[in-house]
Amino acid sequence: MKGTALTVGSFDGVHRGHQAVLAELVQRARERGLESVAITFDPHPLEVVNPAAAPRLLTLEDEKRELLEATGVGRVALLPFTAELARLGPEEFTRDVLLARFGMRLVVLGYDHGFGRGRSGDAELVRRLGAGAGFEVAVVEAVRDGGQPVSSTLIRAAVAHGDLGEAARWLGRPYSLRGRVGRGAGRGRTIGIPTLNLAPPDPRKLLPPDGVYAVRVRWRDASYGGMMNQGPRPTFGIAERALEIHLFDFDGEAYDETVTVEWVRRLRDVRTFPSAHALVEQLAHDARAARASLNL
Repeated sequence: MKGTALTVGSFDGVHRGHQAVLAELVQRARERGLESVAITFDPHPLEVVNPAAAPRLLTLEDEKRELLEATGVGRVALLPFTAELARLGPEEFTRDVLLARFGMRLVVLGYDHGFGRGRSGDAELVRRLGAGAGFEVAVVEAVRDGGQPVSSTLIRAAVAHGDLGEAARWLGRPYSLRGRVGRGAGRGRTIGIPTLNLAPPDPRKLLPPDGVYAVRVRWRDASYGGMMNQGPRPTFGIAERALEIHLFDFDGEAYDETVTVEWVRRLRDVRTFPSAHALVEQLAHDARAARASLNL
């Protein structure tokens, strides 16, 4: 590539801090007549350099690509993160990847960005490299909430503890999952509450605590309210985790389709009921609570 403005990072979550960097990139690229490029990695770098410390992810590869493209960048480049790439120092990464492969003329970085071996390439080093190689460097300040910088680490902690409101505020949208609808046992239909059954998500994907949730489901440019049981189904003696969604005001089929599920509000814990009848009564209460949460 030739004549690009770019940014580079893991961008897990594509949260409000990332969005500020990407907005700056798009604006500066437009002003200079350059193509804007967001470079990101898969797998997450820690999965290669320190697997024991690798976090569960807010966004898997396809989710992250979709969110990055929605920011208006001209191109998303997904680099396979390998042991060889991890060994490149910041000078080598800048020369052999950013300049040689992408024709970089401008780089936009977040305030705490570090790349190259051991994240040793900070903004000051990149500025020195830019002065020598003739590319421009822009650094975007932190987006803060209550004095603390918005970060992927902060949002992961919120999701893991079920603080969905805080996670949504820092992400700039509800926390979500893309999943494929599979065929279940049909148990929901037998009790009058048909469900969409999602295939088990990638184990790298971070999920909030198991429970019953009010959710929104996006499918084929439409949005539906619903409620989701995330976890085991102890009333039926099933210990494995499942994601079962009952959509309100929906009478269709979505088998083998990919949908996006947004967690909106946690309604209750997963519980064991003495009978299917008792479960149905509780689900009716859950549906009312979910509709209220969703303003339906």
